[in-house]
Amino acid sequence: MKFPIIAYGDPVLRRKAPSIEPDEYPHIKALIDNMFETMYGAHGVGLAAPQVGLSMRLFVIDASVFADDDASLKDFKKVFINACILEESGEEWPFNEGCLSIPEIREDVYRKQNVKLSYYDENWKHHEETFSGMAARVIQHEYDHIEGKLFTDKLSPLRRRLIEKRLNDISKGMVDVDYKMKFPAVKKGR
Repeated sequence: MKFPIIAYGDPVLRRKAPSIEPDEYPHIKALIDNMFETMYGAHGVGLAAPQVGLSMRLFVIDASVFADDDASLKDFKKVFINACILEESGEEWPFNEGCLSIPEIREDVYRKQNVKLSYYDENWKHHEETFSGMAARVIQHEYDHIEGKLFTDKLSPLRRRLIEKRLNDISKGMVDVDYKMKFPAVKKGR
């Protein structure tokens, strides 16, 4: 089942998501499958639970689209539950990022080269791993979502001012996307 993706401006995207316990979500695997289906349907490489309206520390990633540039990402499909960044290291490097919740806007964002993460997978097995390059970038982007942050927060005040009208238009549904979205500033019944 594909979920509508929550658009920029919805308060759920600004909330720090709480950790979850295994017994709270007995059908978590179905939720994860639906999140992957939603992400693929929107042509994304990552999707966090807040982006589908659920305030919880869960995100999914499939970075295999970057395998042509980095062979280690050929089968990089992962689930991250209750993720916690332990360390970010290395040089910051720019990449032109976008976001399913902020369609049609892409900006260069600087992020650290490496990220050390503690998390649980879909089977509630604990992992502590270090990721580098594009894998680290996608993880940091999705991690920001569970922290209530967006990639636009990393832009300079001038860049944010320059895209402010476009962001407001997105929250009003004034954007052309080929996937289902839920817009915070659109009244029901219109």
